[in-house]
Amino acid sequence: MGNLLTIKYWLNTRPDSLSPLGIKVFVVFVAALLVGAFLFHVLKNRKKSLYTRIWQKFNSFCLINFFLGLMFLFFVYELIPFLSTRILMLFWALGMLIWLIFIVRFMFKIPKIKEEREKEKEFKKYIP
Repeated sequence: MGNLLTIKYWLNTRPDSLSPLGIKVFVVFVAALLVGAFLFHVLKNRKKSLYTRIWQKFNSFCLINFFLGLMFLFFVYELIPFLSTRILMLFWALGMLIWLIFIVRFMFKIPKIKEEREKEKEFKKYIP
């Protein structure tokens, strides 16, 4: 654990390979992204609703991060010097976190959009 707090660990251009447990956890995470991409793809192709855009956003999130994770897994497994640095994985994790924050912010706008659609529907019912 103390190794995670050193700058040398994060900026080492020739990092050691991950432990077997670390590789297994990474593979499970990448596989979970693939399963998530499949599930969100199925959900977004169902009937059109207000939540279709959310499923589409989650689908692109899972699919793109699956391919990035697969790429990082290859780099770590093959011990490619610069591309397997831990700082790149940290940037990837931060990017995923920021992306999820934007998706969640959009989810909180859904009640407002529902309310606006109801008002528009109410207004249009009187227009011939």
